[in-house]
Formats: sequence, C-alpha cells, structure tokens
Amino acid sequence: MLVGREDPFGVARQVADHEVQLRSRDPDPGHRPRIRGRGAAWDTAKVHPHHVLSEPALGELIDRAADPGLARSVLERLLDEHPTVADELRGDATVRAAVVALACASRSLTTSIIQDPALLGSLRGGLDAERGIHDYDTAVTGVGDADALRRWKRYQYVRIAARDLLGFADLPAVGRELAALAQACLGGALRIAEPELPLAVIGMGKLGGVELNYASDVDVLFVHEGEGPDAAEQAEQAARRVLSVMAEPTEAGIVFRTDADLRPEGKAGALSRNLDAYRVWWERWARTWEYQALLKARPVAGDAALGTQFLDAASPFVWPEVLGPDVVREIRAGKARAEAETHRLGLTERELKRGRGGIRDIEFAVQLLQLVHGRHDAGVRSPNTLQALGQLAAAGYVAARDAVQFDTAYRFLRTAEHRLQLWDERQTHTLPGDTAAHTRLARVLGFRDRGGESAGAQLATQHRAHQAHVRRVHEKLFFEPLLDAIAGGAGPLSPEAAQERMRAFGFTNLRAARGAFTELTQGLTRTSRLMEQLLPVLLEWCSASPDPDLALLQLRRLAEGPARSATLAVTLRESPLSAERACTLLGSSRMLGDALRRQPEYVTTLGDDTRLAEDKDRTRFVEEALATVEWRAADEDARRSGLRRFKRRELLRIGARDVLGAADLGVTGRELATLGEACLEAALDGLDPQVRFAVIGMGRFGGADLSYASDLDVVFVHEGNGAPAFAEAERVASRLLREIGEPTAEGRTFAIDPDLRPEGRQGVLTRSLDAYVEYWQRWGLTWELQAMIKARPVAGDYDLGARLCAAARQFVYRASFDDEAVRDVRRMKLRIEQGRIRPGDDPDFHLKLGRGSLSDVEFTVQLLQLTHGAHHEALRTPVTMTALDALVALDLLEDADAAALRDAYGFCSAARNARFLVTGSERESLPSDPWEAERVARLLGYVHRPQAGLRDDYRRITRRCRKVVNSVFYGKEPQS
Repeated sequence: MLVGREDPFGVARQVADHEVQLRSRDPDPGHRPRIRGRGAAWDTAKVHPHHVLSEPALGELIDRAADPGLARSVLERLLDEHPTVADELRGDATVRAAVVALACASRSLTTSIIQDPALLGSLRGGLDAERGIHDYDTAVTGVGDADALRRWKRYQYVRIAARDLLGFADLPAVGRELAALAQACLGGALRIAEPELPLAVIGMGKLGGVELNYASDVDVLFVHEGEGPDAAEQAEQAARRVLSVMAEPTEAGIVFRTDADLRPEGKAGALSRNLDAYRVWWERWARTWEYQALLKARPVAGDAALGTQFLDAASPFVWPEVLGPDVVREIRAGKARAEAETHRLGLTERELKRGRGGIRDIEFAVQLLQLVHGRHDAGVRSPNTLQALGQLAAAGYVAARDAVQFDTAYRFLRTAEHRLQLWDERQTHTLPGDTAAHTRLARVLGFRDRGGESAGAQLATQHRAHQAHVRRVHEKLFFEPLLDAIAGGAGPLSPEAAQERMRAFGFTNLRAARGAFTELTQGLTRTSRLMEQLLPVLLEWCSASPDPDLALLQLRRLAEGPARSATLAVTLRESPLSAERACTLLGSSRMLGDALRRQPEYVTTLGDDTRLAEDKDRTRFVEEALATVEWRAADEDARRSGLRRFKRRELLRIGARDVLGAADLGVTGRELATLGEACLEAALDGLDPQVRFAVIGMGRFGGADLSYASDLDVVFVHEGNGAPAFAEAERVASRLLREIGEPTAEGRTFAIDPDLRPEGRQGVLTRSLDAYVEYWQRWGLTWELQAMIKARPVAGDYDLGARLCAAARQFVYRASFDDEAVRDVRRMKLRIEQGRIRPGDDPDFHLKLGRGSLSDVEFTVQLLQLTHGAHHEALRTPVTMTALDALVALDLLEDADAAALRDAYGFCSAARNARFLVTGSERESLPSDPWEAERVARLLGYVHRPQAGLRDDYRRITRRCRKVVNSVFYGKEPQS
C-alpha cells in the first residue's frame, strides 16, 4: 500500500460491513438477497450475469477502479465465459474487490482466471493471513507431478497478487511470500526429481534475499555430497530434472523461470559441485561479483545440513579478514557500466532499477557496506536489503536519516516495479514511454488526477524526486559518517570502523587524509562550510579514481589559497559533473593534476560535454599558439615561456579528453602531433626565416600518432644551394631546436630530435632539396630510406616540405625491393631489438621493443609498404594504421593477421600513454613497481586483479602479434 495516495481497493475490507446498506439501494425491486453473516447469495435464475455489474456492491468498485473501462470489459468476458461467477461476485466482498483490482493490474492473471475460474478459490477464506514456507511446504507435499505443481503455483500466485493489490500485504510481505512460494516449489521439484544422493538447492539473488519480484528469475546453485564422476553425474541429472520441472513450459505454463547461471563457469560449468570443488573455485578463480552474489546465498531446498555446510564453506570468502580496495572498485565499476548503458539507451528518466538513483543504487550501497563492515560484525549480514539497511543503521554504519530515505525510496521503487511486472508477468523495470500505459500504471499505484496534475505526471514527479534523494544520499553515504569519525565528532561510526572503510575505498594514508580534510574545511567562512558539505561527495569521486590518495592530495593543492578555494567551491557546487571529472583527473595523473592547479578555470570546462568532445583542427591549434607568443615577440625568454604554457594548457585539454573517454587513442595521438606542429609553427614564426625553410616530421610525429612521451623526430630542408642560404637555414634550425627543446622555468616545450637527418649527429642540421636527392642517390642506406616512409611536412614552407617528401618517395618505393633490401630491414630490426632497451626497463614487458609490441608492428607494416608500395599508391602513407587498412583492402594481408597487429599496436600505445600519465616517466615498459603497475592498470580500466590482468593481456596480445610478425616479417612457417 502506498502511503499518502488514495488506495482504491483498500475499501475491500470495509465493503462487507456495509453490505446491507449497499444492497438496500439495489435498483432491482425483485432482487431479494439472503444475508448470511458477512456474505450473501443471490437467486440468479432469472437475472443476466452482466446484471451484477450494475449492482452497487460491484458498480462502486468498478467506478473507483484504476481503469473502470478495462475492469468492466474484463468482468464482462469473465461472466460471458462463466455465468455462475456472478454468484461468487455477489457473495464475497473480498473476491469482488480482488477481481476488480486484478482486472486493472494484471492482464496475464485475469486471462488465467477467465481460462480457469477455479483460481477464484484462492481468493476465498480471507486474504489477511500471510503464508510462510511452512504453510506452502505443507500444501505442496501432495503435489505429485510437474503439471500439478504448475497449477498449484498459479493458484497461490493469484492469492499473493490479490493480497498485494488490496493492501493486505506490504512490499516486504509480498517479497517474503513470493520467495516462500518459489522455495516450496523448488522443494516439490526436488521431490519429483528424486535425486540419488544428498543434494541441496541454494537460493541466490532475490530468492536468497527473501525479496522476490513477480517476474524475477529464481536464481539457484546446486551442491551435492560425494566424490568422483559418478556422484557428479547423478547430481547433474537431478539438477537438470529440477530445472526442467521448474522452468520448461507446458500447456500449464511454467512454475518459475529458474536460472543456475551464477554457478562457477556460468553456462559452461557443471550444474552441481561438491563442497571441495566450490572451495577450489573460490580460492583460485572466482571473481569479485561471485563473492558479492554469495551475500544473498540461503539454503532453500534439499539436504538442510549440506546447505548449512555450503554457507559455512563460503563464509571466509564472502567475509575475508582483509578487504582490498580492488573489491570495492570492481563492484563499483560493474555498476557504473550498467548506468552508462542505461544512459546510452536514453532510459535514465524512466528506469526504476539500473539508472542513477534507482533500486541498484540502494542495493549496491547496502551490499558494499555489508562487505566492508560485515567481516567483523556478523550483525549486518542479512541477505534481505531492507533488513540489512536496518541493521547497518542500528550499528551506526548508516545515518538514521539516510536509512529512512533509502527505505522509503526502496519501497516506492520496488512497488512500482511490482506493478509494472504484474501486468504481463514480464521482467521489466522501465516505466512505460506510452502515455496510456504510463497513466494506467500510475492509477494502479493509487495516483488520481487532482489539482490540475494528471496521475501520470504525479508518478513521474515522485519518481524523479526519489531518484534525486537516493542519488544524493548514495553520494555522501560512505563518507559523511567517516568524516565525522575522523574529525572526532559525535557520529556513530567508530574510529576503527572509519579506518576500515577508508582502506576499503582505496585510501591508505589516514594521517594525510585527516590533514586534507582539515585544510579543505577549516575556518568558519562560507567557503569552508560549502567545502564541508561537498567533501563527502568529493571523497566518493576521489575514491573511484585510480589513486584515491593522490586525488585527495591534489584536490587539497587545487584549493590552496582563500580566493582560489572560494571560486573552486562554487564551481564544484554548481557543476557536480565538473567536480566528479576533476576528481578523476586528480587521481589519474600527477602531471594533469599539476596542470589543473596552474589552470583552475579549466575545471568548469570539464562539465561541458560539448567543449570536452570538441576536436581541434590544425588551423586553430596554430592560431592559438601564434596568439600566445606574438605579444611577447621582443622578449625571447618570455616567448619561450609563453609557448611552454600554451603546450601545458593544451596537454591538459588533450589528457583530460583521453582520461575521461572523450577522445579515443587515435584522436589523442593526432592531437598530440598537431600540438607539436603548432608549437613548431609559432617558434618558427618568431625566428623570421629569410629563406624558404620547412620542418619534416619523422617517426610517430610524422605518422601523426604521437604519445605523451614521444620526442619530436624532425629533419629540416631549405631552398637554395649557396652558402648564404645554408647559413641562414642553419641559424633557423639551431635556434628552433633551442626554442622548442631548451628548458626554462616553465619546463621545455618538447624534446626534439633531428638525428634522423643524413649522417646523423655528424651531419649538418639542414640541407637543400637537391642535397637530399644527391645523398639518397649516392649514399642512402636501406634503413634511412625506410625512415622516410614516415616523412610528413609539419611546419614552415609546406610546398617545400611536400616536394621533399615526394622526392623521397621515389627512392623509398622502388620498383624492385630485392631480397638483399629485405635482409637489410630484418638486420636493422634485430639490432634494435638487441641493443636499445634502456636499464630499468623490463624486457619481458617492453611496450616498444618487446616481442610482438610497437616496433614489431611498425617494421612489419613498413616492410610490406617497401615491398609493394611502388605498385600501390594507397600504401604510400606515413600513418601506420592507414597503411595496415590498405594492406587488407589490397589482399596483401589477411584480416586476422591485421587484427593481431592492430590490437598489439593499440594496446601498447595505450599502455605507454597510461604509464606516462601515472608516473611522468618516459620509460617504455610496463612498470615493475607493483604500486605503479596497479595504477597504470586502473587507469587503463582494469578492475579485477588489475596488475595481473594487464600483464596477462600483454602476454596474450603480443604473443598473437609475434606469430604474425614471424610469418610475415621474418618469413617463418607457423608451427603446428
């Protein structure tokens, strides 16, 4: 029953008391009821069955029904099919009210009643008494076969729905009865299956939590006694028979949809295991969600002692002595994915369960706090959500006011879900988009048009209000009591429980946290009070970042200074999305945190999806870079520092888009390369070259696929063959290297490397176009020509740069790339593999030079470009992935081989970027330090066993890539 709204069928319990008065107003003077206590019977020999619909006792119920037209239509069909039902409707006030209620609330159940009016018998004898498992177990004992079990379940199901709709049972009672009914049916199915060995059925999910929905799957696990294949086979057969009895449809329908997919290995795993097999699985392979699912485990049928042993065996895994932060992180990540999918589908406003502020928010919060505190407090381990919420509040882990808000919202949302599912007994939790269906649901829930607001609008308003309340409580639930405890306040959470919760949410330095809390909230100013209000939510978001301690430290630094703190507090309050994303950045990268501290106004931009998603083209990059340095043209140091600040500002924008998922890996690489081009253009503009001069990007810079740690590999070209032209070009080149690469107080713009020029460090910095051509004709080595695959004009005189690249292609893509040239490329690859891994890098997990990593992909693609590029213009591109696509399109590389190369290139590039963001290090391997490796993995999205998962993926992806490299690059036959 929903408090505060009209209960259209709550009058049922009073109807019988007014039976005489109602009948005295009967418009048929020939009708003479015989009153027998609280009910009566009519002589219907000469009265059309439909006449009962116009009699006051039923007519008033129909008029007050959620959908009077539908109620009347259903009753007419029922009376047409079964005229004698009129007596039932006249003679029993409860039956009468129940049929009207069911007609409006459940199309499927009223269809069943029309097909089998014997179901009306379930409504007789009073609906006020709740039936528990003992009642149902006793009743089901005599049910001897599967079809009889189906019919018996249907009979009881109608009674439960009627009790619910007429207000005889509240939400918890309905959940209990549905769970007890399902449990009794499982017991009946198990008796029909006749297992040959001790077998127990473990209820999971809402069955285990004694809070079943009308359309819930009945989630179960099976556990058996006995060792060896014979026992396993007997248990498997018995479990299959139970599932068949429960869930296989016949003319009588099904008993309950029954799902055993929560078992180890899911659908691929054995249906039943013995206790030892479960223990082995939990110890070695179980994922966090499997332990979380065991919170709801409860023996429901079969061997009771074996069921208890199952719970005892599971207990150490559900309630471990130490709960690592990755457990909490993994659970939160799963929930975030579900929310993101709901948002993607555009269902957030109508979703009762998975959206923000929905049922899952409440269940998630309760279960998470159980996992954190239930390890040392057995009094908060109830599998039932509302009971567990009450336990957590009583123990001080949840503030009483928050528990009340959660309880109220949960009852509203679950009741709405019940009514939604009852209509067709379909598993749904999305409010109807259709206006008529939404209105019907609202009226079934008790809403009525009033005060100019429709019933449907009132439902939508209350739903939005509950969503907002739940989300608001959810965001502060974990940390508000914790802050009170750490501050020494009078909150109910003990200091020990506060520390336990901090560790579970990823904070390891309690002393630093206490200092940050104090600094962020100290004083009596409006700003300090505002930060104090915001801090529980900010901590929630910090704890979800890859490094919560770093996030909190950098948040403290971001807010340093009274003026900055005041501005930031207002920004964070007015834009929660900006605040959440700022916390993510602060906990992802010290470099990005430092950049944000230097540019705090960018916090506002983080909440603007349009600006965050905006790609910036080269023209705009260059214009902004030039604008940064132009007004400083007379001061060389100021110009350099301005350019470095421009680079840092843009790096923050690019890094934020990358970390927050607004730009993919390819876009990030292109924007980093374009940022390098813009910086070169701005620096070159200040040097005012007196000859035509161009900068040619090489390597990943030339391929427009830069990483955060990449140098700008360049060569220079100028026009003119005389000494004056050369001298001017050398001046520009050397000054440009200093402008870009020399450090100032603001750091350096980019590391820039001109060593791929002819003769390397021994050669002149710049040559004319004719000098390049002469060099390639006379002395160009295979590796030098291979390097020119990546050549691309990036700054200066574009026409001159394009002419150099066109001239280079004549040497690179020769009509005959002979076997000796192929051997040259392979020898160069081997020399690189053997000699360039720096001390401190891990050769087993090297992202650039490891087997199957970036160098393998680039050399393989480039060898194919060199071999076939003379005949296929599409291959003459500096962009590795574009060349790879062209190779597939030209049937020069198999799709599967290209996919292996593409996966390795993407994986290693992403990991390389993540390592730089986390550590600031330019090292080229996965970190060996466990702390660094963990945070790199988290930034890359790994949740379950992050470090191990990242390394496992490295091995798997690079191993697959190396097989292709061995075959395509080295020409080795694949081993069988």
